[in-house]
Amino acid sequence: MSNRSKFPGVFWTANLIEILERFAYYGIYMSFGIYLQQLGFSKGDLGIIQSIFLLLSYLTPIFSGTIADKYGFKKMLIVSYLAYLPSILLLIVTRTFSGIALTMLSIGLAAGIFKPLIAATVRATTDSTNKTLGFGVYYAMVNIGASIGPIVMGKLHAISWDYVFYTAAGTIGLMLIITLLFYKEPARDIEGVSLSKKFRDMKEALSDVKFLIFIILLGLFFWLPFWSFFNILAVYINDHLNTAALYQTVKGVLGETVASVISHQKDGVRMINAEAISHTGYIIILFQVVVSRIFEKRPAIPSFLFGLSVASAGFIVLGLSATMSASLVFLGVFLFAVGEMTSSPRIQEYIMWIAPKEKAGLYMGTSFLATAIGALLSGLYTGLLGVFERGGKPQYIMYTLAVHTILGIAAIWIFTRTMGEFRERSE
Repeated sequence: MSNRSKFPGVFWTANLIEILERFAYYGIYMSFGIYLQQLGFSKGDLGIIQSIFLLLSYLTPIFSGTIADKYGFKKMLIVSYLAYLPSILLLIVTRTFSGIALTMLSIGLAAGIFKPLIAATVRATTDSTNKTLGFGVYYAMVNIGASIGPIVMGKLHAISWDYVFYTAAGTIGLMLIITLLFYKEPARDIEGVSLSKKFRDMKEALSDVKFLIFIILLGLFFWLPFWSFFNILAVYINDHLNTAALYQTVKGVLGETVASVISHQKDGVRMINAEAISHTGYIIILFQVVVSRIFEKRPAIPSFLFGLSVASAGFIVLGLSATMSASLVFLGVFLFAVGEMTSSPRIQEYIMWIAPKEKAGLYMGTSFLATAIGALLSGLYTGLLGVFERGGKPQYIMYTLAVHTILGIAAIWIFTRTMGEFRERSE
């Protein structure tokens, strides 16, 4: 497009910061279950910390964006770094459950403060000629950081967990320097909405009983299994799959160089780092555009439910990987990723377009409550994994999540048939 506006410098600065933050965040989050187990804590303990960590990460953005409008994006970015940095460093010295829980709560709060600021910067620095490309770049940066972080941290924790936390803290320090030197507050229209007004607006949106039920259904049947996947998979692979056999699979398909990057050596045997393959970021980078093109003209709810069905198939295959062939884990993760790529963008777009134009932001903000419901409850499945492990059937956690997701398909289908689908607006 010859008349596409150029992106200003702050757009690229913000996207660089996004890569670094996702690198640190996912580097810690994807490794954390393995770390906590090595300290001797139970799956139940892990589940509690995961729930509060994710809840803070996804509830805080509802309010931090409003505060940033008042005090400025740059100041709020610095506040998030000042919360991040000491919290990560405390992980090096604290070993008690309460100390680790409070530390992870602080990291979740820092991530929640940070989360809306880069997306808001991208929005403020794009216009009608370049917004699609701009948000495409932003989405790619999120997934690049989220993919590289677990790979690097997996290599480091094989040497020492302290290296993981020093690296994450150093990354946040680098973000602070970049922000101070290069981040310039973008020109934008200030929303000027107080927190009390935001609460009243959310109450107004949730007074629509049909929308409230829909939000609860999304929280229970989409976001809950979604977060459970990311909470559980790294420890499931690490504890119950033959990671040496997985190394041989990767080596045979992608070559020794790639296999070495995502593995470590123990007692002369190379083993895949579980956190390096227990996420969907690298698959999304490769296939999101293709999946979006396939489903962009299809109805929203049938596409969303199809995505859930593919994700449930992914859970089943992940269960089979523990009893049949460990290499099935790659197919399971791929299927879940296809389900995520189909369902997540489509349902967010749907919520935006069912809202009256003047209330689109209100509805999208309120939809974060669905994410928070799933985040809060997701730790229950981590605890349930511990129960299944004690019974000698860890794969049952994946079958349970598959059933949960299938029940969600049925619940949302019944909801749309009894209460009707929301009408998508044309403008």
